[in-house]
Amino acid sequence: MSVQPSLGRNESPRLWRPKRLLAMPAALGFAHGRAVAERCAALGVDVIELKANRLPAIDDADPRRAYQEAKSTLALTVAPPGKRRLQPIPPSADWRVDLAEGCPAHCSYCYLAGSLKGPPLTRVYANVDEILAGLADYVGRGTVTSRQVARAGEGTTFEASCYTDPLAFEHLTGSLSAAIEHFGRWNAPAQLRFTTKFDAVEPLLGLRHGRRTRMRASVNAGAAARFEGGTAPVARRLAALRRVADAGYPVGLTIAPIIAGDEWERGYGDLVDRAAGTLAGVRDLDLTVELITHRFTPGSKAVLEGWYPGSQLEMDEAARAEKRTKFGSRKFVYPPETMRALRNFFEERIAARLPGARILYFT
Repeated sequence: MSVQPSLGRNESPRLWRPKRLLAMPAALGFAHGRAVAERCAALGVDVIELKANRLPAIDDADPRRAYQEAKSTLALTVAPPGKRRLQPIPPSADWRVDLAEGCPAHCSYCYLAGSLKGPPLTRVYANVDEILAGLADYVGRGTVTSRQVARAGEGTTFEASCYTDPLAFEHLTGSLSAAIEHFGRWNAPAQLRFTTKFDAVEPLLGLRHGRRTRMRASVNAGAAARFEGGTAPVARRLAALRRVADAGYPVGLTIAPIIAGDEWERGYGDLVDRAAGTLAGVRDLDLTVELITHRFTPGSKAVLEGWYPGSQLEMDEAARAEKRTKFGSRKFVYPPETMRALRNFFEERIAARLPGARILYFT
């Protein structure tokens, strides 16, 4: 039986509204940038037009105060040429394409803590048309879906949520919609991908996507929900995924980060069951699953402990296995026996409850 959480009359998605928008002069030189500023002003956001193309520093002497100020600020900037030179992003996709950087959510395991420098300010780019126009040069040049037989049907893939959650502020930017329509018009073996912890998908439902954009809902078991502040509840993310699937989009589940806490089998088993019930009956369902276990680095741990003092998230190096990244840095993952147990569990549960889904990777 299909179990479809629905949006009731009083259950509209909760939309993020920053306190201020810092707009660079160069960003306001683009029509897309001016549209972002106009949307923000219409919602009562304080639009501050900067005098120079440089963001003012946020005092980070007190990490918590700097965090709070950054999380309530949106910056409208221009992606420079270096940002428009794409980087590979295995195992998710061939290439990373950034429409923005940063996220307004408050996840106490946030992987951006070790990736982006300084306070967690969200930056959105005004030159979206330039960013999208440059993608054609990368078709067929990747190493993940461009060359792997198992995923060749996806074409060259472009991941839009490596350093952000683009749905979190789509009501302010329209950037994700612009990208989806670009791929829908683009007669090329290419696909846009994004993952989200939010549920405000209504602006996407009527777009001409051409089935060339895959939305994945980033979901977790109930016990991990307390680590995902400021996001939509998991039931609402699944309901949003159903609406997107009914609109003809390929969809996916990003189960991440998988946290091997107490009774994790029951929690994640229930999660897979709920996803199966929510998606039951979708016509021409094209569903993928990505499985990402929790890990951290010494640097990200230090930042997160400053942002979220008192968090109960387990980050005990002694209980983890240490690995080296390709850049030589250290990260801490679950021990091999735990990783095997997690992988076996998910592969069996997904095969039983979501038999038409493709597991893209486990990491």
